[in-house]
Amino acid sequence: MAKTASNLKDQEMLEAAFEQFNTVSSQLIDAYRQLEVQVNVLNAQLDEANNQLRKQRDENAELAERLGMLLEALPAGVVQLAADGVVVAENPAARLLLQGKHDGLAWDAVMAGWTRSELDGTYTLPQQEAARRLALQYQDLPASGGRIVLLHDVSRLHHLTVELAHQQKLAAMGGMAASLAHQLRTPLATAMLYTANLKQEGLRPEDRAKFVDKSLARMKALEGLIQNMLGFVRGQTSALEWLDVAALVEDVAAVLIPQCHERGMIWDCNNLLPSAITVMGDRKALQGALVNLLENAMHFSPEGGRIGLTVSLQDEQVCFRVEDDGVGLQGADPARLFEPFFTTRPGGTGLGLSIVKKVAEELAGKVVGGDRVQGGAYFELTLPCRGMGAMDV
Repeated sequence: MAKTASNLKDQEMLEAAFEQFNTVSSQLIDAYRQLEVQVNVLNAQLDEANNQLRKQRDENAELAERLGMLLEALPAGVVQLAADGVVVAENPAARLLLQGKHDGLAWDAVMAGWTRSELDGTYTLPQQEAARRLALQYQDLPASGGRIVLLHDVSRLHHLTVELAHQQKLAAMGGMAASLAHQLRTPLATAMLYTANLKQEGLRPEDRAKFVDKSLARMKALEGLIQNMLGFVRGQTSALEWLDVAALVEDVAAVLIPQCHERGMIWDCNNLLPSAITVMGDRKALQGALVNLLENAMHFSPEGGRIGLTVSLQDEQVCFRVEDDGVGLQGADPARLFEPFFTTRPGGTGLGLSIVKKVAEELAGKVVGGDRVQGGAYFELTLPCRGMGAMDV
């Protein structure tokens, strides 16, 4: 009886174990099926990723092939540099421009002997039979730390630029020569006429002296015209030095005050500068430029008119402002006033303001002109300065 009970108990336990085994087996089968589904999904995703990678690889290969063909056919030179500045690769155009291969060489060594132009930043390669001029452009490669150097052959462009400048200079000289001949013709003809009168028989001494004086006056006018012409061509600036503005204004006033008194004009000079202000320039040229502006104002002003000179600081520059009470520009284009041989004054040479502009530009300054609201004209000559209240230059 006891044995039977024990067997029943063992059978129940065995049945329970089988039950549990079946349950666990069923769970494992479900888990396996879910895992199998996930594997299939991952395999599909992996196949898609592989397809994308293969496609990208093919596209990159095609792009590399196109870039290689482009570099081979590119007329500009391309040189690839490593992070240490060594040449890694170069296209055929670069080998042609530089006459040879330079793989493994330091770029500084390749450029040794090149001459850099300060004017346009191009380089001349004198070691070649025909000196070649190159323009260089650099592009960084952040990923590798290297750089790409682009080489452009600008020899032909430079030659054409030089030729154009030469032709323009010849054209300008031709125009100036023609204008100068026109300016010289009238006073020369007048001087010849007065000189011819000296040959008259029975000419009274006082008449002879009058003709001599008039001939000399015309000759002096010719000399002045030639000096103005030479001043315009040369620019007049040679010995540059720091000039005290106050002393410069005093020198100009010493020249102009007697002329104003002789013509019955009012000299009005107002120096608004602090002490110790200086400008860089050639004393004779700068004084001549200011005198030109002031004499021009005197020629256009009526008797008893005011000739003004105001000196002030504007944006760390000295501004010389000349004013008059004359008729103004009379509709003339302010920009044309500074062209050689352009004048609105009868008997004028048209070179005075051109000389002023040339002196201003050679001293890194500028000159402008226009009509005043109150009537008359003004001209402003502005130059860099240094000293108290101004920045050193």
